[in-house]
Amino acid sequence: MFSSLTRMTMSPPIFIFLALVLFCTPRLSPAEEQQPLTAADLIKERFTSEDGRAWVTTGGESVYSFDMGVVFYQKRDFQPAWAGPDGSFPQADALITSIHEAHLEGLIPEYYHIKAVEALLAALRARPANNLTPDPALLADLDVLLTDSFLLLSCHLSNGCINPIMLKTEWFAYNEKMDVTAVLEQALQESRIKETLRDLTPKEKLYTRLRDGLALYRGLAAQNKDWPLLAAAKPSIKKGARDKRVPAVRQRLAVLGDLPAGENTNDELYDAGLARAVVSFQKRHGLDADGVIGAKTFSALNISPDKRVRQIELNLERLRWSFRNPGKRYLLVNIANFSLDVVEEGTPVLSMKVVVGKPFWNTPVFSRKMSYLVLNPPWNIPRSIAVEEILPKVRRDRQYLLKHNIKVLRNGSPIQDQQLQAIDWSRLSIDNFPYQLRQDPGPVNPLGSIKFMFPNQFDVYLHDSPHKGLFQRNVRAFSHGCIRIERPLELAEYLLRGSKKWTREQILAAIKEGKEQTVHLPQPVPVHLLYLTAWADDNKVLQFRDDIYGRDMILDEALPANQPPAKREHNSKAP
Repeated sequence: MFSSLTRMTMSPPIFIFLALVLFCTPRLSPAEEQQPLTAADLIKERFTSEDGRAWVTTGGESVYSFDMGVVFYQKRDFQPAWAGPDGSFPQADALITSIHEAHLEGLIPEYYHIKAVEALLAALRARPANNLTPDPALLADLDVLLTDSFLLLSCHLSNGCINPIMLKTEWFAYNEKMDVTAVLEQALQESRIKETLRDLTPKEKLYTRLRDGLALYRGLAAQNKDWPLLAAAKPSIKKGARDKRVPAVRQRLAVLGDLPAGENTNDELYDAGLARAVVSFQKRHGLDADGVIGAKTFSALNISPDKRVRQIELNLERLRWSFRNPGKRYLLVNIANFSLDVVEEGTPVLSMKVVVGKPFWNTPVFSRKMSYLVLNPPWNIPRSIAVEEILPKVRRDRQYLLKHNIKVLRNGSPIQDQQLQAIDWSRLSIDNFPYQLRQDPGPVNPLGSIKFMFPNQFDVYLHDSPHKGLFQRNVRAFSHGCIRIERPLELAEYLLRGSKKWTREQILAAIKEGKEQTVHLPQPVPVHLLYLTAWADDNKVLQFRDDIYGRDMILDEALPANQPPAKREHNSKAP
């Protein structure tokens, strides 16, 4: 047993000790050595082996919530969670039903092992009646996949399929995290799998109405597999004209529900009834509602219901990210719709147009509480704007700063006129600009007479604007990221209602005085900046908007439409 070298050098006491260990250790009988592993043994082996993270399959499926699965099974000493004492699986059917119903939320049942779960469950249930002990390997596979399915689906319903910060789309609004392993344990104990998952689904009208719209457009897509492109848009078709393209437009609007049933869809005359349908279509697609069937209207008509289904799915995902508990009263800015709504108990009570950031100056998505407003605000000009936009103008016109009431500061202190005249603006650049610029209140100040503050790391706020004409534009992406609002006085009056000191007349008097003044709100109000290119309005009419920032495209690439979400991040947690 030992080499000659070992025998020569090993002392007698050590030799005796090893001999005792080798020859006196009790041995397992052949039956004990071959004792089969239980389902708990197999589950523990899979989640605790040295290559645990390298192991990602069970029953031929990937396990996505591995870390949460470890936490869940550790709490129960790796015992199977889904098998009843009689070997049945009482809650598996409820989970399978919920997985199929995930389709209604814009999710894909194949994300959640549905085929493998159904196959394993059928195999275990098909065993002979006299075989009371299920195959431990099959049992372990099914248990782990059921657990993974629940954890994954609960994360997706409560927080979305992916973490938006991974997409780099300026989206910084999140729901609160929850311990979904504890949610699963309680749901199993109470036999409330289906009810628990249903409770995790957002209940806000903005979400539920859009979900109903998904079902509507899926029906349209199923009934209209072919969606031929309508004829070229030139020339435009105006009311009163006869055109061979009109019947195709009539038929398209009838399918989409804008043209009432019973209208003659073969008439070539562009009559008043068709004009009403065209205006309806244009309004709900964010187009100029002029009734003229031009290039943009033809382009929108050519987008198939199938593509609209995908657009709805993407926006349902966005709402799961950040709109679970918006509050009973809040401000909602839809960046893609250039709109602001003040909402009470789910119903808008004040609405207005807004101007948002231009492409490359995108307005970010986040939620904060508005706590105060500023009357006659000065504008502390961001360095990027000062250097990239104002500096070239000052080089061309040394009177530019004076004309626009802009002061030059250094280290926060205004530079006096004599020092200002000595500045050589031609020698300044992006890398050499030691000044700050501030525009005092006045008629040319881009913040107008009021700004509304909800402090955030992006330095984004709502504000008035002297450029009222921009609110008449259909597409209103002109700012550097902040949000210009159409009716600042009405919003200030609403936010300060109940305050005896700040009536509408007193607000106007303070503005007329021209003095900067900070006014705290009686109660902070949540502000939600969202980016929705599809939603259903209060009349449950589906609305679609252009993807001005390209965020739909980025999300579409990140969120597979027909395969499991491998290695996808989420916002739920396990402690």
